[in-house]
Amino acid sequence: MEFSVTGNLVDLHNRTIYPAEVTVVDGFISRIERIQSAESFLMPGFVDSHIHIESSMLLPSEFARIAVTHGTVATVSDPHEIANVCGISGVDLMMRNAAQTNFKFTFGVPSCVPATQFETAGAILDAAAVTELLDNDQIGYLSEVMDFPGVLQRAPEVMAKINAAIARGKPIDGHAPGLRGDDAANYVAAGITTDHECVCIDEALDKIRVGCKIAIREGSAARNFDALQKLIDQHPDSCMLCSDDKHPDELLLGHINQVAARAIAAGRDLMNVLQVACINPIKHYRLDVGMLRVGDPADFIVVHDLVKFDVAKTYIDGELVAQDGRCMTDAVKPQSINQFVADPIDEEMLQVKALSSKMRVIEAIDGQLMTNSLQCDCSIKNDLAVTNVAEDLLKIVVVNRYENAAPAVAFIKGFGLQSGAIASSVAHDSHNVVAVGTSDSELVTAINAVIANQGGLSVVGKGHTDVLALPVAGLMSTESCEIVAAAYSKLDQQAKELGTNLRSPFMTLSFMALLVIPSLKLSDKGLFDVNKFGFVPLFVDEALT
Repeated sequence: MEFSVTGNLVDLHNRTIYPAEVTVVDGFISRIERIQSAESFLMPGFVDSHIHIESSMLLPSEFARIAVTHGTVATVSDPHEIANVCGISGVDLMMRNAAQTNFKFTFGVPSCVPATQFETAGAILDAAAVTELLDNDQIGYLSEVMDFPGVLQRAPEVMAKINAAIARGKPIDGHAPGLRGDDAANYVAAGITTDHECVCIDEALDKIRVGCKIAIREGSAARNFDALQKLIDQHPDSCMLCSDDKHPDELLLGHINQVAARAIAAGRDLMNVLQVACINPIKHYRLDVGMLRVGDPADFIVVHDLVKFDVAKTYIDGELVAQDGRCMTDAVKPQSINQFVADPIDEEMLQVKALSSKMRVIEAIDGQLMTNSLQCDCSIKNDLAVTNVAEDLLKIVVVNRYENAAPAVAFIKGFGLQSGAIASSVAHDSHNVVAVGTSDSELVTAINAVIANQGGLSVVGKGHTDVLALPVAGLMSTESCEIVAAAYSKLDQQAKELGTNLRSPFMTLSFMALLVIPSLKLSDKGLFDVNKFGFVPLFVDEALT
Protein backbone atom coordinates (compact mmCIF):
# COMPACT_ATOMS: atom_id res chain seq x y z
CA MET A 1 0.00 0.00 0.00
CA GLU A 2 1.27 3.47 -0.90
CA PHE A 3 0.04 6.87 0.26
CA SER A 4 1.40 10.34 0.97
CA VAL A 5 0.97 12.86 3.79
CA THR A 6 1.92 16.54 3.59
CA GLY A 7 2.81 18.98 6.33
CA ASN A 8 5.61 21.04 7.81
CA LEU A 9 8.09 18.30 8.67
CA VAL A 10 9.90 18.59 12.00
CA ASP A 11 13.34 17.20 11.17
CA LEU A 12 14.81 16.54 14.61
CA HIS A 13 18.02 15.11 13.20
CA ASN A 14 18.91 18.33 11.38
CA ARG A 15 16.94 20.52 13.78
CA THR A 16 14.91 22.23 11.09
CA ILE A 17 11.31 22.49 9.89
CA TYR A 18 10.26 22.59 6.24
CA PRO A 19 7.13 21.80 4.15
CA ALA A 20 7.31 18.26 2.83
CA GLU A 21 5.45 15.35 1.33
CA VAL A 22 6.10 12.03 3.08
CA THR A 23 5.43 8.92 1.01
CA VAL A 24 4.73 5.64 2.77
CA VAL A 25 5.05 2.26 1.04
CA ASP A 26 4.14 -0.97 2.83
CA GLY A 27 4.50 0.56 6.26
CA PHE A 28 7.86 2.29 5.71
CA ILE A 29 8.80 5.83 4.68
CA SER A 30 10.07 5.61 1.11
CA ARG A 31 10.48 9.31 0.23
CA ILE A 32 10.53 12.73 1.85
CA GLU A 33 10.33 15.59 -0.64
CA ARG A 34 10.23 19.33 -0.08
CA ILE A 35 7.12 21.13 -1.29
CA GLN A 36 6.07 24.75 -1.54
CA SER A 37 3.89 25.08 1.55
CA ALA A 38 1.89 23.14 4.13
CA GLU A 39 -0.45 23.84 7.03
CA SER A 40 -0.16 21.15 9.69
CA PHE A 41 3.02 19.67 11.17
CA LEU A 42 4.54 16.21 10.79
CA MET A 43 6.69 14.91 13.63
CA PRO A 44 7.81 11.64 15.21
CA GLY A 45 5.35 10.10 17.65
CA PHE A 46 5.70 10.48 21.40
CA VAL A 47 7.28 7.74 23.50
CA ASP A 48 6.66 7.16 27.21
CA SER A 49 10.08 6.08 28.47
CA HIS A 50 8.83 4.40 31.66
CA ILE A 51 5.32 3.32 32.55
CA HIS A 52 3.49 0.60 34.41
CA ILE A 53 0.51 -0.04 32.14
CA GLU A 54 -1.28 -1.72 35.04
CA SER A 55 -1.66 1.64 36.80
CA SER A 56 -4.00 2.80 34.05
CA MET A 57 -6.29 -0.03 35.26
CA LEU A 58 -6.50 -1.04 31.60
CA LEU A 59 -5.14 -3.98 29.67
CA PRO A 60 -2.33 -2.99 27.25
CA SER A 61 -4.60 -3.22 24.21
CA GLU A 62 -7.09 -0.77 25.72
CA PHE A 63 -4.32 1.54 26.96
CA ALA A 64 -3.01 1.66 23.39
CA ARG A 65 -6.41 2.65 21.96
CA ILE A 66 -6.37 5.80 24.10
CA ALA A 67 -2.65 6.61 23.98
CA VAL A 68 -2.61 6.82 20.18
CA THR A 69 -5.26 9.54 20.24
CA HIS A 70 -2.67 11.67 22.05
CA GLY A 71 0.11 10.90 19.59
CA THR A 72 1.90 8.25 21.62
CA VAL A 73 3.20 5.46 19.39
CA ALA A 74 5.33 3.48 21.86
CA THR A 75 5.99 2.85 25.52
CA VAL A 76 8.79 1.32 27.54
CA SER A 77 6.61 -0.73 29.87
CA ASP A 78 7.56 -2.39 33.14
CA PRO A 79 5.10 -5.23 34.02
CA HIS A 80 6.40 -5.16 37.58
CA GLU A 81 2.94 -4.83 39.11
CA ILE A 82 1.33 -7.89 37.58
CA ALA A 83 4.55 -9.87 38.00
CA ASN A 84 4.39 -9.30 41.75
CA VAL A 85 0.89 -10.77 41.73
CA CYS A 86 1.07 -13.54 39.10
CA GLY A 87 4.75 -13.97 38.24
CA ILE A 88 5.81 -15.01 34.73
CA SER A 89 2.20 -15.85 33.85
CA GLY A 90 1.28 -12.21 34.41
CA VAL A 91 4.11 -10.97 32.19
CA ASP A 92 3.04 -13.42 29.49
CA LEU A 93 -0.53 -12.12 29.64
CA MET A 94 0.64 -8.54 29.15
CA MET A 95 2.78 -9.48 26.16
CA ARG A 96 0.06 -11.63 24.55
CA ASN A 97 -2.54 -8.92 24.94
CA ALA A 98 -0.18 -6.22 23.65
CA ALA A 99 0.75 -8.35 20.63
CA GLN A 100 -2.83 -8.08 19.37
CA THR A 101 -2.25 -4.39 18.62
CA ASN A 102 0.23 -2.60 16.38
CA PHE A 103 1.11 -0.16 19.17
CA LYS A 104 4.82 -0.53 19.95
CA PHE A 105 5.07 -1.85 23.48
CA THR A 106 8.52 -2.78 24.74
CA PHE A 107 8.32 -4.81 27.93
CA GLY A 108 11.08 -5.30 30.46
CA VAL A 109 11.84 -8.09 32.89
CA PRO A 110 10.83 -7.06 36.41
CA SER A 111 14.02 -7.17 38.45
CA CYS A 112 12.47 -7.04 41.93
CA VAL A 113 9.78 -9.65 42.45
CA PRO A 114 9.13 -9.51 45.30
CA ALA A 115 10.24 -5.92 45.69
CA THR A 116 11.51 -6.63 49.20
CA GLN A 117 11.54 -9.50 51.68
CA PHE A 118 9.47 -7.40 54.07
CA GLU A 119 6.09 -7.94 52.41
CA THR A 120 4.06 -10.82 51.02
CA ALA A 121 3.89 -10.99 47.24
CA GLY A 122 2.33 -13.50 44.87
CA ALA A 123 5.49 -14.63 43.08
CA ILE A 124 9.27 -14.79 43.03
CA LEU A 125 11.40 -14.06 39.97
CA ASP A 126 14.93 -15.12 40.90
CA ALA A 127 18.04 -14.61 38.79
CA ALA A 128 17.39 -17.81 36.83
CA ALA A 129 13.84 -16.73 35.94
CA VAL A 130 14.99 -13.23 35.02
CA THR A 131 17.74 -14.64 32.81
CA GLU A 132 15.26 -16.90 31.04
CA LEU A 133 12.97 -13.97 30.33
CA LEU A 134 15.87 -11.83 29.09
CA ASP A 135 16.46 -14.46 26.41
CA ASN A 136 12.99 -13.70 25.02
CA ASP A 137 13.27 -11.41 21.99
CA GLN A 138 10.07 -9.64 23.09
CA ILE A 139 11.84 -8.44 26.23
CA GLY A 140 13.80 -5.27 25.63
CA TYR A 141 15.45 -4.41 28.93
CA LEU A 142 15.84 -5.14 32.66
CA SER A 143 13.20 -3.17 34.53
CA GLU A 144 13.92 -0.75 37.35
CA VAL A 145 16.37 -2.15 39.88
CA MET A 146 14.72 -0.94 43.05
CA ASP A 147 17.04 -2.78 45.43
CA PHE A 148 19.64 -0.02 45.33
CA PRO A 149 21.14 -1.12 48.68
CA GLY A 150 21.72 -4.51 47.07
CA VAL A 151 23.39 -2.84 44.09
CA LEU A 152 25.62 -0.70 46.30
CA GLN A 153 26.64 -3.80 48.26
CA ARG A 154 27.00 -5.82 45.02
CA ALA A 155 24.67 -8.50 46.38
CA PRO A 156 25.16 -11.69 44.31
CA GLU A 157 21.49 -12.23 43.39
CA VAL A 158 21.02 -8.61 42.31
CA MET A 159 24.24 -8.57 40.32
CA ALA A 160 23.36 -11.86 38.62
CA LYS A 161 20.26 -10.19 37.15
CA ILE A 162 22.19 -7.08 36.12
CA ASN A 163 25.01 -9.09 34.57
CA ALA A 164 22.54 -11.24 32.64
CA ALA A 165 21.12 -8.08 31.03
CA ILE A 166 24.60 -6.71 30.30
CA ALA A 167 25.63 -10.00 28.67
CA ARG A 168 22.61 -9.78 26.35
CA GLY A 169 23.18 -6.13 25.51
CA LYS A 170 19.91 -5.01 27.09
CA PRO A 171 19.63 -1.69 28.98
CA ILE A 172 19.04 -1.66 32.73
CA ASP A 173 16.60 0.76 34.32
CA GLY A 174 17.29 2.27 37.71
CA HIS A 175 15.24 3.31 40.70
CA ALA A 176 17.32 5.17 43.26
CA PRO A 177 15.34 7.89 45.06
CA GLY A 178 17.59 10.38 46.83
CA LEU A 179 20.85 8.67 45.89
CA ARG A 180 23.62 11.27 45.54
CA GLY A 181 27.37 11.67 45.12
CA ASP A 182 29.55 8.58 45.47
CA ASP A 183 26.54 6.35 46.09
CA ALA A 184 24.94 7.48 42.82
CA ALA A 185 28.23 6.88 40.99
CA ASN A 186 28.57 3.43 42.54
CA TYR A 187 25.00 2.56 41.60
CA VAL A 188 25.40 3.63 37.96
CA ALA A 189 28.80 1.91 37.71
CA ALA A 190 27.07 -1.42 38.31
CA GLY A 191 25.43 -1.07 34.89
CA ILE A 192 22.36 1.06 35.63
CA THR A 193 21.51 3.36 32.72
CA THR A 194 18.44 5.38 33.77
CA ASP A 195 16.60 6.78 36.77
CA HIS A 196 13.07 8.19 37.00
CA GLU A 197 12.97 8.93 40.75
CA CYS A 198 14.75 12.31 40.90
CA VAL A 199 12.74 14.96 42.73
CA CYS A 200 15.25 17.82 42.53
CA ILE A 201 17.61 19.05 39.88
CA ASP A 202 20.77 18.62 41.98
CA GLU A 203 20.02 14.92 42.42
CA ALA A 204 19.46 14.58 38.68
CA LEU A 205 22.72 16.38 37.90
CA ASP A 206 24.64 14.06 40.20
CA LYS A 207 23.35 11.11 38.21
CA ILE A 208 23.83 12.72 34.79
CA ARG A 209 27.48 13.44 35.65
CA VAL A 210 28.16 9.72 36.06
CA GLY A 211 26.44 8.74 32.81
CA CYS A 212 22.85 8.10 33.91
CA LYS A 213 19.93 9.22 31.78
CA ILE A 214 17.07 10.92 33.62
CA ALA A 215 13.44 10.13 32.84
CA ILE A 216 11.53 13.24 33.90
CA ARG A 217 8.38 11.90 35.50
CA GLU A 218 4.96 13.49 35.40
CA GLY A 219 2.28 11.00 36.32
CA SER A 220 -0.99 10.88 38.19
CA ALA A 221 0.64 10.86 41.63
CA ALA A 222 4.36 11.60 41.32
CA ARG A 223 4.93 14.92 39.57
CA ASN A 224 8.52 16.01 39.10
CA PHE A 225 8.34 18.01 35.87
CA ASP A 226 8.40 21.44 37.47
CA ALA A 227 11.50 20.60 39.49
CA LEU A 228 13.39 19.04 36.56
CA GLN A 229 12.18 20.74 33.37
CA LYS A 230 15.28 22.95 33.02
CA LEU A 231 17.27 19.79 32.31
CA ILE A 232 15.60 19.63 28.89
CA ASP A 233 17.73 22.54 27.67
CA GLN A 234 20.72 21.95 29.95
CA HIS A 235 21.16 18.26 29.09
CA PRO A 236 18.90 17.36 26.13
CA ASP A 237 20.95 14.26 25.30
CA SER A 238 20.51 12.86 28.82
CA CYS A 239 16.75 13.21 29.38
CA MET A 240 13.51 11.49 28.47
CA LEU A 241 9.88 11.97 29.50
CA CYS A 242 7.79 9.41 31.34
CA SER A 243 4.55 9.08 33.25
CA ASP A 244 5.41 6.03 35.40
CA ASP A 245 1.76 5.78 36.51
CA LYS A 246 -1.24 7.16 34.64
CA HIS A 247 -4.80 6.78 35.88
CA PRO A 248 -7.59 6.27 33.31
CA ASP A 249 -9.37 9.58 33.81
CA GLU A 250 -6.16 11.52 33.15
CA LEU A 251 -5.18 9.25 30.25
CA LEU A 252 -8.39 10.23 28.48
CA LEU A 253 -7.23 13.86 28.62
CA GLY A 254 -3.65 13.45 27.47
CA HIS A 255 -0.32 11.72 27.77
CA ILE A 256 3.26 12.72 26.85
CA ASN A 257 1.84 15.40 24.53
CA GLN A 258 0.66 17.31 27.60
CA VAL A 259 4.11 17.27 29.17
CA ALA A 260 5.70 18.44 25.93
CA ALA A 261 3.21 21.32 25.79
CA ARG A 262 4.10 22.29 29.35
CA ALA A 263 7.77 22.29 28.45
CA ILE A 264 7.13 24.67 25.56
CA ALA A 265 5.02 26.89 27.83
CA ALA A 266 7.91 26.94 30.31
CA GLY A 267 10.21 28.34 27.59
CA ARG A 268 12.12 25.20 26.71
CA ASP A 269 13.59 24.90 23.19
CA LEU A 270 11.24 23.12 20.76
CA MET A 271 13.88 20.85 19.25
CA ASN A 272 15.17 19.86 22.68
CA VAL A 273 11.65 19.12 23.91
CA LEU A 274 10.88 16.86 20.97
CA GLN A 275 14.27 15.16 21.15
CA VAL A 276 13.54 14.29 24.77
CA ALA A 277 9.90 13.33 24.14
CA CYS A 278 10.28 11.40 20.89
CA ILE A 279 13.83 10.44 19.96
CA ASN A 280 15.93 9.74 23.06
CA PRO A 281 13.88 6.73 24.26
CA ILE A 282 14.10 5.14 20.81
CA LYS A 283 17.87 5.47 20.76
CA HIS A 284 18.45 4.46 24.36
CA TYR A 285 16.29 1.33 24.28
CA ARG A 286 16.94 0.61 20.59
CA LEU A 287 13.22 0.54 19.92
CA ASP A 288 11.84 -0.56 16.57
CA VAL A 289 10.12 2.79 16.21
CA GLY A 290 10.45 5.20 13.32
CA MET A 291 12.02 8.64 13.72
CA LEU A 292 10.54 10.18 10.55
CA ARG A 293 13.42 9.36 8.20
CA VAL A 294 13.52 7.61 4.84
CA GLY A 295 13.67 3.87 5.48
CA ASP A 296 12.11 4.10 8.94
CA PRO A 297 8.85 2.44 9.95
CA ALA A 298 6.08 4.95 9.28
CA ASP A 299 5.45 5.87 12.92
CA PHE A 300 4.62 9.56 13.03
CA ILE A 301 1.92 12.04 13.96
CA VAL A 302 0.19 15.03 12.42
CA VAL A 303 -0.34 17.91 14.85
CA HIS A 304 -2.14 21.21 14.42
CA ASP A 305 0.62 23.23 16.08
CA LEU A 306 3.93 22.92 17.94
CA VAL A 307 2.69 24.57 21.11
CA LYS A 308 -0.20 22.47 22.43
CA PHE A 309 0.52 19.42 20.24
CA ASP A 310 -3.15 18.74 19.54
CA VAL A 311 -3.03 15.55 17.51
CA ALA A 312 -4.93 15.29 14.23
CA LYS A 313 -3.62 11.88 13.11
CA THR A 314 -1.40 9.10 14.40
CA TYR A 315 0.26 6.53 12.15
CA ILE A 316 1.96 3.32 13.28
CA ASP A 317 3.68 1.18 10.64
CA GLY A 318 1.84 3.22 8.05
CA GLU A 319 -1.62 2.51 9.47
CA LEU A 320 -3.84 5.39 10.51
CA VAL A 321 -4.61 4.38 14.11
CA ALA A 322 -6.14 7.62 15.41
CA GLN A 323 -7.80 10.66 13.91
CA ASP A 324 -9.19 13.76 15.62
CA GLY A 325 -9.26 12.16 19.06
CA ARG A 326 -10.79 8.86 17.93
CA CYS A 327 -9.03 5.51 17.81
CA MET A 328 -9.41 3.87 14.39
CA THR A 329 -8.68 0.29 15.49
CA ASP A 330 -11.02 -2.28 17.00
CA ALA A 331 -10.99 -3.27 20.65
CA VAL A 332 -9.28 -6.54 21.53
CA LYS A 333 -11.06 -9.36 23.36
CA PRO A 334 -9.85 -9.10 26.97
CA GLN A 335 -7.96 -11.81 28.84
CA SER A 336 -7.74 -12.31 32.59
CA ILE A 337 -5.61 -13.78 35.35
CA ASN A 338 -5.75 -13.36 39.13
CA GLN A 339 -4.49 -14.54 42.49
CA PHE A 340 -6.72 -13.52 45.38
CA VAL A 341 -7.56 -15.77 48.34
CA ALA A 342 -8.16 -13.44 51.31
CA ASP A 343 -11.21 -14.00 53.49
CA PRO A 344 -13.32 -11.11 54.83
CA ILE A 345 -12.13 -9.38 57.99
CA ASP A 346 -13.99 -8.07 61.04
CA GLU A 347 -13.67 -5.01 63.26
CA GLU A 348 -11.93 -6.83 66.09
CA MET A 349 -8.98 -7.48 63.77
CA LEU A 350 -8.38 -3.73 63.50
CA GLN A 351 -8.21 -2.97 67.21
CA VAL A 352 -4.85 -1.61 68.39
CA LYS A 353 -3.94 -1.84 72.08
CA ALA A 354 -2.26 1.39 73.20
CA LEU A 355 1.22 0.52 74.46
CA SER A 356 2.47 4.10 74.76
CA SER A 357 1.23 7.66 74.63
CA LYS A 358 3.21 8.37 71.44
CA MET A 359 3.16 6.54 68.14
CA ARG A 360 4.90 6.64 64.79
CA VAL A 361 2.67 8.07 62.08
CA ILE A 362 2.99 8.01 58.29
CA GLU A 363 2.50 11.43 56.71
CA ALA A 364 1.26 11.29 53.12
CA ILE A 365 2.51 14.07 50.82
CA ASP A 366 0.30 15.12 47.95
CA GLY A 367 1.94 14.50 44.56
CA GLN A 368 4.86 12.49 45.96
CA LEU A 369 5.68 8.84 46.50
CA MET A 370 7.73 9.78 49.55
CA THR A 371 6.19 10.08 53.00
CA ASN A 372 7.34 11.67 56.23
CA SER A 373 7.78 9.82 59.50
CA LEU A 374 6.12 11.63 62.41
CA GLN A 375 5.74 11.02 66.14
CA CYS A 376 2.29 11.99 67.41
CA ASP A 377 0.28 11.74 70.58
CA CYS A 378 -2.12 8.80 70.63
CA SER A 379 -5.84 9.15 71.01
CA ILE A 380 -6.76 6.44 73.51
CA LYS A 381 -10.19 5.04 74.30
CA ASN A 382 -10.74 1.97 76.48
CA ASP A 383 -7.00 1.24 76.29
CA LEU A 384 -7.15 1.21 72.48
CA ALA A 385 -5.41 3.59 70.08
CA VAL A 386 -8.17 5.08 67.93
CA THR A 387 -8.56 7.50 65.06
CA ASN A 388 -8.69 11.23 65.70
CA VAL A 389 -10.45 12.85 62.77
CA ALA A 390 -10.00 16.37 64.18
CA GLU A 391 -6.21 15.87 64.13
CA ASP A 392 -6.29 13.98 60.81
CA LEU A 393 -4.88 10.86 62.48
CA LEU A 394 -6.60 8.01 60.65
CA LYS A 395 -6.09 4.28 60.63
CA ILE A 396 -4.29 2.69 57.70
CA VAL A 397 -4.65 -1.05 57.17
CA VAL A 398 -2.88 -3.54 54.89
CA VAL A 399 -4.47 -6.98 54.40
CA ASN A 400 -2.54 -9.89 52.88
CA ARG A 401 -4.39 -10.94 49.71
CA TYR A 402 -2.39 -14.13 49.12
CA GLU A 403 -3.07 -15.97 52.38
CA ASN A 404 -5.19 -15.39 55.46
CA ALA A 405 -3.25 -13.43 58.06
CA ALA A 406 -3.86 -10.76 60.66
CA PRO A 407 -4.12 -7.29 59.09
CA ALA A 408 -1.31 -4.79 59.67
CA VAL A 409 -2.66 -1.62 61.29
CA ALA A 410 -0.98 1.77 61.76
CA PHE A 411 -1.89 5.46 61.63
CA ILE A 412 -1.57 8.05 58.89
CA LYS A 413 -1.81 11.82 58.52
CA GLY A 414 -2.44 13.76 55.35
CA PHE A 415 -5.51 12.07 53.91
CA GLY A 416 -7.92 14.48 55.53
CA LEU A 417 -11.00 12.25 55.46
CA GLN A 418 -13.74 13.58 57.72
CA SER A 419 -15.81 10.41 57.43
CA GLY A 420 -15.83 7.10 55.61
CA ALA A 421 -13.05 4.94 54.23
CA ILE A 422 -11.35 4.05 50.95
CA ALA A 423 -9.64 0.78 50.02
CA SER A 424 -7.70 -0.62 47.07
CA SER A 425 -5.95 -3.75 45.85
CA VAL A 426 -3.66 -1.49 43.80
CA ALA A 427 -0.95 -1.17 46.45
CA HIS A 428 2.62 -1.03 45.21
CA ASP A 429 4.55 -3.24 45.08
CA SER A 430 2.91 -6.45 46.23
CA HIS A 431 -0.68 -5.29 45.77
CA ASN A 432 -2.13 -6.44 49.01
CA VAL A 433 -5.29 -4.58 50.06
CA VAL A 434 -4.61 -1.14 51.56
CA ALA A 435 -7.20 1.10 53.19
CA VAL A 436 -7.51 4.37 55.09
CA GLY A 437 -10.55 5.30 57.11
CA THR A 438 -12.13 7.21 59.95
CA SER A 439 -13.77 4.26 61.72
CA ASP A 440 -13.18 0.53 62.07
CA SER A 441 -16.64 -0.31 60.78
CA GLU A 442 -16.19 1.69 57.57
CA LEU A 443 -12.68 0.31 57.07
CA VAL A 444 -13.99 -3.23 57.35
CA THR A 445 -16.78 -2.51 54.86
CA ALA A 446 -14.36 -0.94 52.36
CA ILE A 447 -11.82 -3.76 52.65
CA ASN A 448 -14.40 -6.51 52.42
CA ALA A 449 -15.91 -4.90 49.31
CA VAL A 450 -12.51 -5.20 47.60
CA ILE A 451 -12.12 -8.79 48.79
CA ALA A 452 -15.62 -9.72 47.57
CA ASN A 453 -14.71 -8.49 44.08
CA GLN A 454 -11.33 -10.26 44.07
CA GLY A 455 -9.70 -6.87 43.68
CA GLY A 456 -10.67 -3.30 42.99
CA LEU A 457 -11.19 0.14 44.51
CA SER A 458 -13.91 1.00 47.01
CA VAL A 459 -15.36 4.01 48.79
CA VAL A 460 -17.56 3.75 51.88
CA GLY A 461 -19.37 6.79 53.23
CA LYS A 462 -22.64 8.63 53.58
CA GLY A 463 -24.52 5.35 53.70
CA HIS A 464 -23.15 4.01 50.41
CA THR A 465 -20.52 1.49 49.29
CA ASP A 466 -19.23 1.83 45.73
CA VAL A 467 -16.70 -0.40 44.00
CA LEU A 468 -14.68 -0.41 40.79
CA ALA A 469 -13.92 -4.10 40.21
CA LEU A 470 -10.46 -4.95 38.81
CA PRO A 471 -10.67 -8.65 37.95
CA VAL A 472 -7.33 -8.85 36.11
CA ALA A 473 -4.85 -9.52 38.93
CA GLY A 474 -6.76 -7.06 41.11
CA LEU A 475 -5.06 -4.36 39.02
CA MET A 476 -6.90 -3.98 35.73
CA SER A 477 -10.39 -3.98 34.31
CA THR A 478 -11.60 -5.74 31.18
CA GLU A 479 -13.80 -2.76 30.30
CA SER A 480 -13.09 0.18 28.01
CA CYS A 481 -11.13 3.20 29.17
CA GLU A 482 -14.25 5.35 29.04
CA ILE A 483 -16.14 3.01 31.37
CA VAL A 484 -13.21 2.58 33.76
CA ALA A 485 -12.46 6.30 33.78
CA ALA A 486 -16.07 7.16 34.59
CA ALA A 487 -16.18 4.65 37.44
CA TYR A 488 -12.83 5.79 38.74
CA SER A 489 -13.79 9.47 38.52
CA LYS A 490 -16.94 8.75 40.49
CA LEU A 491 -14.95 7.06 43.27
CA ASP A 492 -12.36 9.84 43.21
CA GLN A 493 -15.10 12.46 43.62
CA GLN A 494 -16.77 10.47 46.39
CA ALA A 495 -13.47 10.25 48.27
CA LYS A 496 -13.06 14.00 47.99
CA GLU A 497 -16.59 14.55 49.24
CA LEU A 498 -15.53 12.63 52.36
CA GLY A 499 -12.99 15.37 53.03
CA THR A 500 -9.69 14.51 51.40
CA ASN A 501 -7.88 17.30 49.55
CA LEU A 502 -5.41 14.96 47.89
CA ARG A 503 -5.28 15.47 44.14
CA SER A 504 -5.35 11.71 43.50
CA PRO A 505 -6.33 9.94 46.74
CA PHE A 506 -6.33 6.42 45.33
CA MET A 507 -2.95 6.84 43.65
CA THR A 508 -1.52 8.27 46.87
CA LEU A 509 -3.06 5.38 48.81
CA SER A 510 -1.41 2.89 46.46
CA PHE A 511 2.05 4.13 47.45
CA MET A 512 1.58 3.91 51.22
CA ALA A 513 2.74 0.28 51.06
CA LEU A 514 5.71 1.00 48.76
CA LEU A 515 8.66 -0.05 50.89
CA VAL A 516 11.40 1.13 48.53
CA ILE A 517 10.49 4.83 48.78
CA PRO A 518 11.27 6.70 52.06
CA SER A 519 10.38 7.33 54.75
CA LEU A 520 7.70 5.38 56.65
CA LYS A 521 5.38 2.84 55.00
CA LEU A 522 3.14 -0.07 55.98
CA SER A 523 3.37 -3.59 54.57
CA ASP A 524 1.16 -6.54 55.41
CA LYS A 525 3.88 -7.52 57.90
CA GLY A 526 4.10 -4.23 59.76
CA LEU A 527 5.35 -0.65 59.93
CA PHE A 528 8.51 -0.18 57.88
CA ASP A 529 11.22 2.48 58.15
CA VAL A 530 12.65 2.72 54.64
CA ASN A 531 15.69 4.73 55.74
CA LYS A 532 16.67 2.01 58.22
CA PHE A 533 15.33 -0.65 55.85
CA GLY A 534 13.65 -2.52 58.65
CA PHE A 535 10.51 -2.79 60.70
CA VAL A 536 9.82 -0.39 63.56
CA PRO A 537 7.19 -0.64 66.31
CA LEU A 538 4.07 1.46 66.05
CA PHE A 539 4.53 2.92 69.51
CA VAL A 540 7.64 4.96 70.24
CA ASP A 541 8.50 3.24 73.51
CA GLU A 542 7.46 -0.22 72.33
CA ALA A 543 10.05 -2.95 71.91
CA LEU A 544 9.91 -4.61 68.50
CA THR A 545 9.29 -8.33 68.83
